Amino acid sequence: MNKNNQLATFAAGCFWGVEEAFRQIKGVNSTMVGYTGGRLENPTYNDVCTDETGHAEAIQIDFDPSVVSYEKLLDVFWDIHDPTTLNRQGPDVGSQYRSLVAYHTPEQQEIAKKSIENLEKSGKFKGRIVTEIVPATKFYKAEDYHQKYYMKRGGGSCYIRPTAE
Repeated sequence: MNKNNQLATFAAGCFWGVEEAFRQIKGVNSTMVGYTGGRLENPTYNDVCTDETGHAEAIQIDFDPSVVSYEKLLDVFWDIHDPTTLNRQGPDVGSQYRSLVAYHTPEQQEIAKKSIENLEKSGKFKGRIVTEIVPATKFYKAEDYHQKYYMKRGGGSCYIRPTAE
């Protein structure tokens, strides 16, 4: 990672589609899918799928803030999942599919909080936003076959468009 770059970490359901959405943004240098926020060291996909480790399927993004802002990344994050469903995205159910922003700096924390406040005021979503805003913890890279899954195999996305009023 270039010293001027920053990290962003988001969880928004199935990480394949989330990665594909962010991978295509100018200013995103690299993406990595994995697991964050749990109790087990070095979890595997099979571990996380038990919904007993506390991890979320997540994406870590290395980005250049002089090209793409953290605010813009948050705009994409809100657009590609439903942040009003607790521990669920569409047919995917379990805490590993929760909506989460893991901030790396106090500035990211404030931007994420303000973003939620603005979204709730806007009425864009029917329900209350349940997205967790938490400090970034250890991020465990997912198995190689999960990395850039849609790019390698073709296909579109698995993310769920939020329902608006």
